[in-house]
Amino acid sequence: MRLGVLFSGGKDSTLALHKTAEKAEVMCLITLISENKESYMFHTPNIDVTAIQAEALGMPLIRKLTTGEPEKELKDLNAAIEQAINEFKIEGVVTGAVESVYQATRIQQTCNDLGVWCFNPLWKKNQKALLEEIISIGFKTVISGVFAYPLDKKWLGKRIDEALLEKLVALSDKYGFSPSGEGGEIETTVLDAPLFKKKIEVINSEVEAQGNSGIFSIKRARLTNK
Repeated sequence: MRLGVLFSGGKDSTLALHKTAEKAEVMCLITLISENKESYMFHTPNIDVTAIQAEALGMPLIRKLTTGEPEKELKDLNAAIEQAINEFKIEGVVTGAVESVYQATRIQQTCNDLGVWCFNPLWKKNQKALLEEIISIGFKTVISGVFAYPLDKKWLGKRIDEALLEKLVALSDKYGFSPSGEGGEIETTVLDAPLFKKKIEVINSEVEAQGNSGIFSIKRARLTNK
């Protein structure tokens, strides 16, 4: 089956891509770039990095701008998927949705309207297990956003490895937030993974943080040999 993957460049969409590539033909990546930093539908930190990630993967990328206004952004999603259908003849769309019914139902409805399948390979998977999986298969994933107490600027830009995961899970157990950021507490950016033909090296970055909210922004990056 010919599939397109909704791709934000974070850990979940990248893991969904990897799982899909094992069983089907990935024709393209589809990225929505939201002007609304509070969008419930689309990831925003480092969304521009998807261009170099697609280059690292050697995959075509469809990028669409959206104002990120509720419901209106679904029209932009519809247009992006329709472009993928026309250009790459995709028969279905893959998402990295894990817990968000809001996202999953809206993407499913959009796919239904366009007559293509919708697949959610990570749906309702154990969140800690998903983090353990990306570590075990060799993802280099950094935290690009924090939005919950007691997370702060010292977490930004840190790689998710076994030691960091242990601390993150301990804090999530104590304070009741999602360890994988399913409530928007954490955002991530993937710099390397098994499907990447080259890895991404961050040349210049910036941290903007206040209290328990902050962003690690990649300003300049390049591809290097693995």
